Amino acid sequence: MSNWNATSAADMASGSIHFRILEDIARDLSGDVNFPTCLDAAMLVRNTLRDPQVDLRLVVQAIGTEPLISSKLLRIANSVSYNPSGRPITDLQVAVSRLGFEVVRTTSLAVAMDQMLKSKNLTAYDGISHAAWQHSIHVAAIARVLARRLGRINPDEAMLAGLVHNIGIFYLLYRAAEYPEYRSDQPAMLELLGGWHESIGDSLLHILGMPAAITDAVRDHEHIKHTETPCNVCDVLYFANLLADDDMSWLPGNPLSADERQARASDRERYADLLEEAKDDIESLYAALSA
Repeated sequence: MSNWNATSAADMASGSIHFRILEDIARDLSGDVNFPTCLDAAMLVRNTLRDPQVDLRLVVQAIGTEPLISSKLLRIANSVSYNPSGRPITDLQVAVSRLGFEVVRTTSLAVAMDQMLKSKNLTAYDGISHAAWQHSIHVAAIARVLARRLGRINPDEAMLAGLVHNIGIFYLLYRAAEYPEYRSDQPAMLELLGGWHESIGDSLLHILGMPAAITDAVRDHEHIKHTETPCNVCDVLYFANLLADDDMSWLPGNPLSADERQARASDRERYADLLEEAKDDIESLYAALSA
């Protein structure tokens, strides 16, 4: 359930241009969420995979409800990373068996988010939405590489956290299209995103049934960690987001103190060499998940 309600939204947004949309979204998050229809298939796949003993055929059946998810999974299964022999894989069940359920879970949601970008609701915010999606892919790939290097954190879970860490931005953009006050006021739109995407994204992920490790990481990914060695998904997402931070310089945020800026610069330097290593992962992930 959401930890966000109409009363808190009204209190915090009082006197602001954002009052009406935040109040409406708060009601949605407390009841029937107004998800774009492209997320329906992703939610079906997610719900099917909640059972750790689920039959492979049921997973394939759920995936089959959305051809775009099926085609993306086949594309990934035929990539060099998963199919170095180059022998074509055309059977979806074989592809899912080779990729594993975590990749299926990640890809289904990524495809849904990619389709949300293409909806007419986001036409007015094309630059913002594509910049945010490119950043999400960069963070996801860097998180996977860092988790792989550390060796004790699931790389696919780290990648999933990276892909969804800005889901609140996409949802706010999608909903803002219904409100005329945002259509020609980009500063107001950016202010809305900067102030509210994290809390709304956290609530959305809870409703989607994401594991606590993912929701906790998304909620805390901007906070300075003061940790010597990343030991969980939350830490990995923080460092991955930091390394890709230049991608989101357009998004308003809370001003940092001189000490906080120094701490972030120091944290970024610790894994700066990872960016070169992550280049191939970024390219392959972008190619696999973007049309």
